[in-house]
Amino acid sequence: MAAADRGPDWSGRERPAGGPPRVIVIGAGLAGLATGCYAQMSGLETRIFEKHVLPGGCCTAWSRHGYLFDYCIDWLIGTAEGTGAHQVWSELGALDGKSVTRFDTFNRVVDEHGRAVTFYGDPDRLEAHLLALAPGDAKPIRAFCRDLRRYAAMELPWELTPPPLRTAAERLRTLRAVLPAFRLFWRTATTPMSGFAERFQDPLLRRAFPNMFLQEPEGFPLLPYLYTLAAAHNGNAGFPQGGSLGLARSVEERYTSLGGVIGYRCRVERVLIEDGRAIGVELKDGTRHFADHVVAACDGPTVLERLLEGRYSSPATEKLYGELLDKPGNLYPAVVSAFVGIDGPLPEGEPHSTTYLLTPEDGERLPGSLQRSLVVQLRSSYADGFAPPGKSVLHCTYFSDYRSWKDLRTGDRRAYRARKQEVASFVREFLERTYPGLGGRIELVDVASPVTTERFTGNTYGSILAWQAFSEAEDAANRLVNKDRMRLPGLSGFSMAGQWTALGGLIRAATSGRFAAQYLCRELGRPFRAWPSDNREPWHAGKWGRLPQLDRATVGAPDVGAPDVGVPEAGVAEVGVAE
Repeated sequence: MAAADRGPDWSGRERPAGGPPRVIVIGAGLAGLATGCYAQMSGLETRIFEKHVLPGGCCTAWSRHGYLFDYCIDWLIGTAEGTGAHQVWSELGALDGKSVTRFDTFNRVVDEHGRAVTFYGDPDRLEAHLLALAPGDAKPIRAFCRDLRRYAAMELPWELTPPPLRTAAERLRTLRAVLPAFRLFWRTATTPMSGFAERFQDPLLRRAFPNMFLQEPEGFPLLPYLYTLAAAHNGNAGFPQGGSLGLARSVEERYTSLGGVIGYRCRVERVLIEDGRAIGVELKDGTRHFADHVVAACDGPTVLERLLEGRYSSPATEKLYGELLDKPGNLYPAVVSAFVGIDGPLPEGEPHSTTYLLTPEDGERLPGSLQRSLVVQLRSSYADGFAPPGKSVLHCTYFSDYRSWKDLRTGDRRAYRARKQEVASFVREFLERTYPGLGGRIELVDVASPVTTERFTGNTYGSILAWQAFSEAEDAANRLVNKDRMRLPGLSGFSMAGQWTALGGLIRAATSGRFAAQYLCRELGRPFRAWPSDNREPWHAGKWGRLPQLDRATVGAPDVGAPDVGVPEAGVAEVGVAE
């Protein structure tokens, strides 16, 4: 029975006299859950409809043969107390009862010849390491580390209120934080990392710096690299206990404790509109649920094309979805993930994350690879519960194109599965070469393609973070949030939230839910309220809940991935790498 069957009946058009306004939220990703939490705290009555059996969207995990494959978080911004981003997670209960793993090493990059550069968060340690590695590049090394020290020393505010609703005091606080470093922000925001990297004479540093973020995000300037490395140094970019699904489950728990109701296996087919106003939703089973307001916190193209039947748009959405969606560099790339289950321990003394730069021959062997590199993360070395006792798990990833995977799965399922096997075979061989003896201990390799991501989350083109920051899409997305107030002209009672509205990243998605609730409260003439969760129960594995299983296929040392199955209509969904 779907969870939507619980709670009050919303099948009638009229709500009880004197009752609070009702809000339907489409999607139980981080943005949808956050919208629900803040709306409940502000005295509204909400329910969330989610087509899947789990919360979190891309912030998820799945299980196979006792292994937990954590899909999303590499680092989480907002893990340091006293920061604005941490306030959001505190209000959402996301870190309740959890420890946070913090990394001295942000990432390591190793070239084809075995030369390595380690990106430490500590500016002094990083500078000494880089100078020892490439003394001829002292000038750009010292310039980068000097800027890193300045970022690490600043207390940058995380905006908790959308610009149109900020008070004079909030605006003044932002100015006081930004103005002293305005020239630094401007210079690092307008200096492309690719251009800065060309200043290095050392060939490894030229290639390594853009891969500081595991792989190179196209078009990124220096600013996000410096900001994130400084955040890691200050303990504000760590890995939370419970990982991705643990984060989603904690926010889900916060939402239901506030009185919210989630309906899983409840696919919304369309938004009900009457006289230019959204009045509710119709589900796949034909049932209708009515509310005073509908918030779509899900895939942007799906919202505009299917849920709203192409009837509404704005200059911002026309720019985003009509002009920029298919233009390279505006969407965050899709990813191929290969989870590797290993009998025994991981190699000792290795950093938690390494980007390996591949030879042209190896790069050609990775199906759909956009960059000649492979990221290897030693997941079970810093996260408890991800592997059975005595075993370990690795997560290998690379940016990949979407179209070749989609065309192959649509036209030739057998060839599609064979291509996934190519990924698994390469990963197996590469790990054996890199860590001799490890290949013989591999028990399984589980591959998720960009098509997997699209089918699991609904994200167009399998993009894991939707619109990319510092791209042409950023101005249009900012207009959608700040000028249009996350709404569409000609349609009242409806708003949007999430990474397709406010750019990608978990803290951005969660904050967009806060913004959506603030705009809604202003529209309804109700005070916006938010306070920290007081749940002090320590995190434990039972909070993951009943995990989706992928045991239908026999998986052993030579096997790969999951069978080509979709999400069934009843029982526990077979998800994650379900094709």
